[in-house]
Amino acid sequence: MTHIVKFSCIAAFCLTLITAPPISANITYPRNTAIADTVRKPGIREVKPRSPRTAALFAIVPGLGQGYNGDFWKLPIVYTALGGSIFTVYLNSLKYHDYLKAYWSFYDPSTGTPAHNITGDTKMPVRVRNLLNTKSTVKLLTKDQIVRNKDAWRRYRNVSILTSGLIYVLTIIEANVAAHLKTFDISDDLSVRMGPGSVEGPFSAFAPGLQVVFNFK
Repeated sequence: MTHIVKFSCIAAFCLTLITAPPISANITYPRNTAIADTVRKPGIREVKPRSPRTAALFAIVPGLGQGYNGDFWKLPIVYTALGGSIFTVYLNSLKYHDYLKAYWSFYDPSTGTPAHNITGDTKMPVRVRNLLNTKSTVKLLTKDQIVRNKDAWRRYRNVSILTSGLIYVLTIIEANVAAHLKTFDISDDLSVRMGPGSVEGPFSAFAPGLQVVFNFK
């Protein structure tokens, strides 16, 4: 009895494939543009297409690309990230030049040779600033201490410059990608229907297959 049921199911499926109208793989399903243009569900905002190329060109000036896409809520993020990174470059540069100035005080500016009466224990005054440069003190440090701090602040300055450049490039990429996604449909008006069908094979013969239809409501 079980074998008879299985055979009946297989026969019914094959009959469906045979009697289904032949569908070419090149067939497209046109959308009823007249209805789509006149009927729109309430509460769904129409999204205007944006040119990714234009968005990237506008983004050369920070924030304009996001403004072109209509993403005004991103402007505080863009300006905060860029402003913070540029301010970090300024602070690190300031501290680096403080130690650089103290370092050159160990040398004769006219000849570039070590100044007279300079020993390994000689200390020079250095302006040491706090994190945000709200206050500073003057400390006496040896040449080795000054060199270590000078090199450290130079590295910090270089890293902050690279970070600022990376953030700037990311704002351009973000504007370009956001423009691409403006016309990407992520609403609930998409449906998929699967069913038996046939495709055109070699020698103009039709073979059974699976048909997948995307409906755009």
